[in-house]
Amino acid sequence: MKIKAINIEQYYRKESFDRFTKDFMCSFEMTGRIDVTKFVEYSKNNKTKFYINCLYIIAKVVNSRDDYKMIYDYKNKKLGVFEEVGVTHYVFDEIKETCTPVHTKFDINYANFYKNVSLDIQLAKEHKYKPNKKEDYSSYFDASFMPWFSYDGFSLELPDGYLYFLPIINWGKYREENGKLMMPVSIRLNRAAADGYLACKFFLLIEQEILKFIGQ
Repeated sequence: MKIKAINIEQYYRKESFDRFTKDFMCSFEMTGRIDVTKFVEYSKNNKTKFYINCLYIIAKVVNSRDDYKMIYDYKNKKLGVFEEVGVTHYVFDEIKETCTPVHTKFDINYANFYKNVSLDIQLAKEHKYKPNKKEDYSSYFDASFMPWFSYDGFSLELPDGYLYFLPIINWGKYREENGKLMMPVSIRLNRAAADGYLACKFFLLIEQEILKFIGQ
């Protein structure tokens, strides 16, 4: 887990960082609807899991900007950026109706990432998945899929005074709207590390990466 230190005095968002770590500690959530019509079709045609493809796109976007990979070191009171972040996702047990958190390292190589996620999911479903006790999973962002319902809004709360900077991402069931398949996606960000532009940028990057992924 490599962390690049940030000189807060030279940080390009210093004014916002100071304001939202000292005066108004808060986070915010944004939900958008993404057109996944061709993405779903591509996944079916290529006999790949739409869920894993979504996870790859999301992880790729999160790793594409330092703004989405930030950490605050409480012990030394320093700001930093993870060189790379993995993803903590959840495997649902239909019988127990509970989720098992699994941790998968990010790999820019799609085939490798797909294989690794598939293996982790299989192990979790067989109740054989075991996290590495020597691994520090603080560099893994949370991503959770809710396939049972297509929601319009989502809210997730963390203590406002806690400077947790990695994004927390959720997405739900897609539904047909005017001939298109629209999927709700939500992102939670700490206001000290991100603003409305960076939240909007996340959705724009998701759309761009989907087009690249399907070859358009």
